[in-house]
Amino acid sequence: MLRKRAALPCCAGNPKFQDPSTAFGDRDEDENKYQEVLKALNGGSNDFERAIKILFGLSEKEKDEYVYRAGVASVGLGEVQRAVEFGIGSEEGKRRLCDWYGGLNSDLKVLSPSSGDITAYTNIWSSSSSSSPAAALKSFIANAKKGSVRALVGEYLASKRFIHPDFDEKRMPKFKKKKKTKDAQIRNPYLDFWVWSCQVLGWCGPLPNQRLMGHHLLPVFMHHFGCVVPSHEALSVIKVLAEKKTVLDIGSGNGYWSWMLRNWYGVATVAVDNAQSEWRVNYLPSETICLTGTEYLASLKDHKDTIMMLVYPVVGNVELGTIEGSFTRDLMADYKGDTVVVVGTQNHNGYTGFKDMTFDEYMEREQKEKGWVRIVQIPLPSFAGKNDAMFVYQRGEGL
Repeated sequence: MLRKRAALPCCAGNPKFQDPSTAFGDRDEDENKYQEVLKALNGGSNDFERAIKILFGLSEKEKDEYVYRAGVASVGLGEVQRAVEFGIGSEEGKRRLCDWYGGLNSDLKVLSPSSGDITAYTNIWSSSSSSSPAAALKSFIANAKKGSVRALVGEYLASKRFIHPDFDEKRMPKFKKKKKTKDAQIRNPYLDFWVWSCQVLGWCGPLPNQRLMGHHLLPVFMHHFGCVVPSHEALSVIKVLAEKKTVLDIGSGNGYWSWMLRNWYGVATVAVDNAQSEWRVNYLPSETICLTGTEYLASLKDHKDTIMMLVYPVVGNVELGTIEGSFTRDLMADYKGDTVVVVGTQNHNGYTGFKDMTFDEYMEREQKEKGWVRIVQIPLPSFAGKNDAMFVYQRGEGL
């Protein structure tokens, strides 16, 4: 029996926040509010706390008491804002909170990326750009100083990017300059906040042996938007794949990826999550089916004509009463369709899927003989210190 998730607030602390599609929409009042959000972030004050409060309608006068928990981290909005100001305002702060490339001195001639290099990095994923991300990445590399962070990041991202030739020629989305319509003004708040964070944190992209650090911003980002930023390219690829198909968003979390796909890309999705994690903001609280992924697949008479999407699939461990890697393995065993989309890390930090291998390595080692073929692997906008990508695999006549 399918179970809808128990009633949850769309935003803890603001009962009036009922519909993200309205709050982040394209009405004049929504646009005016959103410009205030961007001004708080980018107007010189770097007021992240105020930007969050404006966007989600939280009280600007009262202290926000919500505690953001992610792993072992527990922070409040005020604490996060002080950390941002500390990182910006002192050399000690930059060293302690923003020194992402400090452990790679032997490989770099230019240690600190410039503001221009960071802008070029974030522009790779701009939803308003007329150039493709592939072209933007080539430009990013071509204009990098030899031996700089930008040069090494560009080379690394290019080495990880893969599009199957048949998919590239037939179905890969084409990026052209658009007219000023709603489709050209796709609103992705997570991407806008991420762009700002890259400048504040001095982040120009991942490297293979990245220094592992944390930052106070990440728990807030995760609670309000999810574990990883969806890019226009990634969502456009899913839209192409999902023509006449439904996307099963299993382990949907707070539903941000499903909400983006539904609201801006016209993709039919079903959000499925067992509700073990707490989120401050829930994008599809009354529509999320409260089951495990395997329970949900078993409840369907036929799901061959679907796409299975896993966004940041859990690794699992004995302490949590689960077997490492079982979440992904069990779903791959039970899924009868021909297309799998997985959003996770593309290095060996063990954050998603498996402790000791990436999703593409798992597919090569354990699923290749079952006919699965890698169609797409594209880097995603990664939060400082992380290294994320979207993988697409198909089998049979999927391609």
